[in-house]
Amino acid sequence: MRFPLPHPSRLVLAASLCGALLTPPFKSWSNVRSVQQAADPIKGQVLDEKGAALPGVNVIVKGTNIGTQTDAEGRYSIKAPADAVLVFSFVGSAAQEVAVGGRSTIDISLKPETRALGDVVVVGYGTQRKAELTSAVASVKEESFVKGATRDAAQLIQGKVAGLTVVTASGDPTANSQILLRGSATLNSDTQPLILIDGIPGTLNTVPPEDIESVDVLKDGSAAAIYGTRGTNGVILITTRRPKGNLAPTLDYSGYASTQRIARRPDMLTAADYRQKIADGVKFNDEGASTDWLKEISRTPLSHVHNVTLRGGNAQTSYLIEGNYRYFEGIFQKSDNRSFTGRADVNHSMFDGRVKFNAGVLNTNNRFTTTGDGFSYNGYTYRQAIIRNPTSPVYGPDGNYAQDFGLFNYENPLSRIYHSDGENASQNTRLNGSVLWEPINDLQLKALGSYTRYNEVRGYAEDKLHPSTLRDKLNGYASRGDQEYIDRLLELTATYSRSFGEHRISVLGGYSFQDNVGQGFYVQNRDFPTDLFSYNNLGSGTGIKRGLGGVGSGKGSYNLIGFFGRLNYNYKEKYLLMASVRREAHSRLLGAKQPWGTFPAVSVGWRINKENFLADASFLDDLKLRAGYGVTGTAPGGSFLGVSRLAFYSYDNFLSNGTWVPVLAPSSNPNPNLRWEEKQEVNIGLDFSLYKGRVSGTVDYYRRRTNGLLYDYPVPSPPNLYGSITANVGSIENKGLEVQLNVVPVQTSKFAWNSTFNFSTNNNRLLSLTNDLYTLTNNYFNTGYTGEPIQTYTSRVQVGDKLGNLYGFKVVDVTNDGKWIYETKSGERVAYDQFAHKDEDKQVLGNGLPRYYGGWNNSFRYGPLDLSVTMRGAFGFQILNVQRMYYENTGITQYNRLRSAYEPVFGKAVLNTAMPLEYNSYYVENGDYWKIDNITLGYNFKPEVVKYVKNLRVYVSTLNTFTITKYKGIDPEVNRLGLAPGVDDRDKFPTVRTFTAGLNVTF
Repeated sequence: MRFPLPHPSRLVLAASLCGALLTPPFKSWSNVRSVQQAADPIKGQVLDEKGAALPGVNVIVKGTNIGTQTDAEGRYSIKAPADAVLVFSFVGSAAQEVAVGGRSTIDISLKPETRALGDVVVVGYGTQRKAELTSAVASVKEESFVKGATRDAAQLIQGKVAGLTVVTASGDPTANSQILLRGSATLNSDTQPLILIDGIPGTLNTVPPEDIESVDVLKDGSAAAIYGTRGTNGVILITTRRPKGNLAPTLDYSGYASTQRIARRPDMLTAADYRQKIADGVKFNDEGASTDWLKEISRTPLSHVHNVTLRGGNAQTSYLIEGNYRYFEGIFQKSDNRSFTGRADVNHSMFDGRVKFNAGVLNTNNRFTTTGDGFSYNGYTYRQAIIRNPTSPVYGPDGNYAQDFGLFNYENPLSRIYHSDGENASQNTRLNGSVLWEPINDLQLKALGSYTRYNEVRGYAEDKLHPSTLRDKLNGYASRGDQEYIDRLLELTATYSRSFGEHRISVLGGYSFQDNVGQGFYVQNRDFPTDLFSYNNLGSGTGIKRGLGGVGSGKGSYNLIGFFGRLNYNYKEKYLLMASVRREAHSRLLGAKQPWGTFPAVSVGWRINKENFLADASFLDDLKLRAGYGVTGTAPGGSFLGVSRLAFYSYDNFLSNGTWVPVLAPSSNPNPNLRWEEKQEVNIGLDFSLYKGRVSGTVDYYRRRTNGLLYDYPVPSPPNLYGSITANVGSIENKGLEVQLNVVPVQTSKFAWNSTFNFSTNNNRLLSLTNDLYTLTNNYFNTGYTGEPIQTYTSRVQVGDKLGNLYGFKVVDVTNDGKWIYETKSGERVAYDQFAHKDEDKQVLGNGLPRYYGGWNNSFRYGPLDLSVTMRGAFGFQILNVQRMYYENTGITQYNRLRSAYEPVFGKAVLNTAMPLEYNSYYVENGDYWKIDNITLGYNFKPEVVKYVKNLRVYVSTLNTFTITKYKGIDPEVNRLGLAPGVDDRDKFPTVRTFTAGLNVTF
């Protein structure tokens, strides 16, 4: 969203500014005023070489201290004598001198010198020129996005930003990308960055990827602190396509069709393998058929996306109307995702541009089929397809799906799919508007408000032939539920910007209020007289009356209030300083002594290339050293944790006078000392540009420490009323290095090659989990879960160690008859029959968080052809391959096995059939990988090749194209969020490879 805000490079005020204002250049201020009063105002607009408005351009009357800057629309107004000369200067553009010559209107176009330095980057509550940034901010424009069938905004920048991890861990068409920026800085709270769409809170799916113009990432504390508690995990600022003035009505269409296949199938035994194993003496059961169960539940999906945008307008009023339809099919039957998004946006300017209005409406209707109760695709169905006997027939003698309930958790996967019925339908509506008023020159007052409402209705049913009904004799199952979330936002800001010769300052002050209300209910029932009503007649079931159903509802709310300010100072575009502070309170800290938190930040920049000793370094466009420090916070995940609470416990009822009465009991202890988590971050960076932008890049080193980690500590009861308390106790540290290098090896009129490299590291460590008030019996806690039937934890979080440690038994060999040989913590080798299998025998087996990340992105242009190749990788981490852990055991013959189950362990012997299922180091693998991820080949037709068609482009694309790895699972790109990363769930929706053909056209 673009408003006529002054450029944020003027937002910092140096501590020495007061002294600077008294220096000689400002002693002639009275003379300057008299000159201005005697002259007529000169107005105009400054554009770049493509006709886009340039905000923040310096306009100075040559030989004087009279100056101003262009607003967000590139417009300016200045008083100068008729014979004066105006100097227009802008970082990254060649300065121009223009004689007034008695004119009252002067419009000019600036040509670029080093374009990257003049790029405008979106930052907190405004924009800033890249050359004047003092914080760690990364910007990805539309032309650099990942192309093809991207599912959300995060996938557009996957592998593009150093330090930002975007993981596509599931092929489910309803799944979102996972985002982790500079590691995990908390234990109990969400680690996802704050997502703002045109300044308004949202999600990765608030707007479709086709509607996004740029994505800016605020990576360090000094950049994110202006957002206070919401900015702890970083901030992702999404800018959508905006209305533009002086544009004839223009219609854009983009669309594509795509298909998918599983990236790598698990190599299970086939029917022929079964019969061979039976001949070899393995106790498999041959049921006479040959069935590829994974193929039976799969399909060749066809997805398509269409986006239409109409925009136009004049200098006073501009508009944008957009419609987006997305239909995604998954590789499994009855997996899909359908959505339609409509958006309208209008800008209006009046009173000679002194008042500007913006109004917008956004509405998304989403719908997808569900084969699980409350979620899209039931991974348990995938498990059944994997483990089912390949000699088992699909249908039984009665024509229904063949079933065998003699085995535990053994069901026909097709019966699970086609004897269930479910749908999730949601609507997300956002109304937003803003008013910007410039009462006097250089002062802008802005009010921004939004109202967002999300409604979801879901239903799910299992009929009388569903495996759960046949097995458990429950005669059908159905549920309904809905939820609603309302978010209101009001932000008031005032910005004052002024140029004084070679000094530029800007002051920002603001107020923010956000209110969120959520509510929902659900009903579950069983035992229905008929399947005809599916989930649309829950009252006809008798399950609730028999204690076999359930009803629940709830409502919650919170609000967040903040006051913030920022000062910027720029001297000679050489010395830069930014300082900000936010004072914030959260309703979740109600009852605590410190509901308010203060979050300051400061950063400085020194453009070394502007110094005299580098004046002759003509190859050097820019060399800037940055340093920043910022504090952000994290609120508790729940409300009212600072006070004592009571709750009804329906599962612990007691009988009184023939009536069951729910128990009212304590649910939390009071903790008046509860407060924010506080993250302090130091960032040191270097930006450089050489040879007119042919070589450029950034290097950042950061160190962040979170103090007062929120954690649930066990406490004795009595004297406490409840057995645990949420308190601020621990601390955690993350540090790392980030490098981004941009190179243009070849650039001619016919051929161009742009290449970008990025590299990052992250090293985290849990520093403490105790303080003087709260301690743990041990300096660790266990987390993660293997699932049944092993049923043990997978990971350990321990003071002094990294987060993400996989923790279990270590095996180093097998005996000649295929039994495990273990290694204890002391290094002793113990045979399986003598090993005690106690918890103290476990040890660290690896770590699920990569130590290093890398990316290499290339784009080529030859005449009308363009080719882009995105590559990325992660290194220095391990994965618990849960599929192998369960499906490589030779002693279980009731279910299907991986072929690798019959390969020699450690190259020595096949695993003994007496070995039970077990989590040990043999199933922990090196997860290093390098992906040739996105390849796109496009052809751009000449303008007007078809009548009324201004631009036409066709392309083909692949996504998740090829993976180089030694990992034996489906995909080494597994979950990295939470405290148990690196566990490759056996029931997850397999990742996919996507093939796309698309078209972009402008009328």
